[in-house]
Amino acid sequence: MAASSNSSLSGSSVSSDPEDYQPPIWKSYLYQLQQEAPRPKRITCPQEMESRPKYYGREFHGMISREYADELLAGAEGAYLIRESQRQPGTHTLALRFGHQTLNYRLFYDGKHFVGEKRFESVHDLVTDALITLYIETKAAEYIAKMTTNPIYEHLGYTLLLKDKTVHRLSRGRTEPRRVTFQKDEKISSPLVRRSALKDTPEKQCSYEKIHNFKVHTFRGPHWCEYCANFMWGLIAQGVRCSDCGLNVHKQCSKLVPSDCQPDLRRIKKVFSCDLTTLVKAHNTTRPMVVDMCIREIELRGMKSEGLYRVSGFSEHIEDVRLAFDRDGEKADISANAYADINIIAGALKLYLRDLPIPVITFDLYSKFIQAAKIPNAESRLEAIHEGLLQLPPAHYETLRYLMAHLKRVTTFEKDNFMNAENLGIVFGPTLMQPPEQNALTTLNDMRQQKLVVQLMIEHEDVLF
Repeated sequence: MAASSNSSLSGSSVSSDPEDYQPPIWKSYLYQLQQEAPRPKRITCPQEMESRPKYYGREFHGMISREYADELLAGAEGAYLIRESQRQPGTHTLALRFGHQTLNYRLFYDGKHFVGEKRFESVHDLVTDALITLYIETKAAEYIAKMTTNPIYEHLGYTLLLKDKTVHRLSRGRTEPRRVTFQKDEKISSPLVRRSALKDTPEKQCSYEKIHNFKVHTFRGPHWCEYCANFMWGLIAQGVRCSDCGLNVHKQCSKLVPSDCQPDLRRIKKVFSCDLTTLVKAHNTTRPMVVDMCIREIELRGMKSEGLYRVSGFSEHIEDVRLAFDRDGEKADISANAYADINIIAGALKLYLRDLPIPVITFDLYSKFIQAAKIPNAESRLEAIHEGLLQLPPAHYETLRYLMAHLKRVTTFEKDNFMNAENLGIVFGPTLMQPPEQNALTTLNDMRQQKLVVQLMIEHEDVLF
């Protein structure tokens, strides 16, 4: 089979030393097949058709039979025409000659032409893409089925180097989740007693893994899959691209790519409403900059502010802070000179946490925490919450740990700010926890449990984290 000469990366140099890295040799077999694919040949109607829709050209032949369409297309590979269906008047069929037979497709138009998922500006482009796809999938069906079995992805020097650097950088200064066991025969009335009631077990190993955010993409000019090294065929929507890191792969290869996305800052358009893990990986930080900067500013000048986090700042000024972070990132000015009212900074922090596309306590763990809060036994309740924390994505865990330590410090100023753990739980419960179905009734019914989860995490921060 012709594919055999292109099925390996002969000539590429794979080395564990990044300095010795050589780019791979892209496999050309599928590209050669695309070049060989039949070209579209429009069969025009000799007379003007009054019933012709305005979005079709002379390839429209009106209401003709399948048999007559077959005669018009016979002997010309790639020939095509459009006819109105005799069985369903008002509907249109694309008749296309391929493989010495006429193929018939129901043709649609909604501003663009389509017979399946792909949408085209012209019928000619649609037919061109169809002929490429039909030709390649006919000639290379076996090759395509096996092209993911020997991927180049894990062998690329730059991929390994990037992964090693990122893991090393994030591991410095990051607190790993502690797995602890709550002893039932001890009371948990004070930090010292609680600490004595714990016994360490092996720590949970974690890294800031992130799945790729693949979206269908149209590549201009020839492109090769960065997973299997094969050509991405077709005229449009040839594959998918990760909108966070720019990785380009076949749609079928995307299912096999590991969760190792390293977002590119140039592709991250904003700070607020950006996925938490995406943001911290893009900036190579352990927590979102918004959390660190806002907490730093609040602890510098706002810990004694009455009603801290409960009293709202002016919404217009909070929106200004959001725009400053989106525009300037870590260079945003949130000092007292820019915003004298500390409630504006506290409001911006709450807004950031509330607007996360995936809450700090993720949708998939929401019910686990709600059920944990309903457990009547205090030790068992803490144990269940702790187990839930260990299942959080690392970036979410670290953000929550840092926030709870801060809120614990806020409660030490309760005589001045009148904010105890219960009050902070009321404020942050719905901010950190949101039901996946976004049902108002569910949120209302769960408010008590939301408050209790956050309250317990603040009160027992030294144990749970």
